[in-house]
Amino acid sequence: MNYLEKIFSLSGRVAVVTGAAGFLCSEMTLAFHRSGCSVAILDSDIDGAEILVQKIRDDGGRAICLEMDTSHKTDFEVCLEKILSEYGLVDVLINGAGINAPTPILEITEEEWDRILAVQLKGTLFGCQVFGEQMLKQGNGSIINISSASAGPPLSKAFAYSVAKAGIKNLTQNLAREWAKKGVRVNALRPGFFPTEWSKKHFITQDREQAILGHTAMGRYGKPEELVGAVIWLASDAASFVTGAEIAVDGGFSAMSI
Repeated sequence: MNYLEKIFSLSGRVAVVTGAAGFLCSEMTLAFHRSGCSVAILDSDIDGAEILVQKIRDDGGRAICLEMDTSHKTDFEVCLEKILSEYGLVDVLINGAGINAPTPILEITEEEWDRILAVQLKGTLFGCQVFGEQMLKQGNGSIINISSASAGPPLSKAFAYSVAKAGIKNLTQNLAREWAKKGVRVNALRPGFFPTEWSKKHFITQDREQAILGHTAMGRYGKPEELVGAVIWLASDAASFVTGAEIAVDGGFSAMSI
């Protein structure tokens, strides 16, 4: 094993990803597989999860998929039990499930507000509680929560989403402090703009795209694979002294003013 393999190796570890069938998290899930991890794919989109698990198995990897709703803590508990039965432990968790809506602030219903915060913020809390407790029993683990450029200052047109992401950043720092001496690291990944076809349709007008790219130092959108390096680093022993951090992968968006 060479030096880089030694400090960044994830071989033989178990990675759990919520929202794993999604645009960004599916790439992270594949990265864990390619790094030698066994993976657990958790998503409400069970069809998408099954496609991803088959892709990993066809490539010679170990993967299971479990249907879940991140707004229900019992779903996390059931999934943990099945994962431990299959793999015996949990080394890495990515809390990546999320939804959004472009509803104007005066038109947001209580139902929409509650649903976005439930999937994003409450789901991240439940993931940290259930899988974090297992990691505390083990005495080690790495949790990576998915923050956003909207965590602060907030982005326009994403009101409930921005509130949820700000909460995720705060929760990450709180848990990092609580668990730092117990072997469990908690960090957040802060992606810039990695638009899906849905977000391009519902959020990104021509004027908005000009504003986004004009505020991004690299002048372009990110590609899902460009998140992988930070994820592997945060999950590995190379980041053993990193906790409570929010790592921006945003093409310089957060470095720009005028």
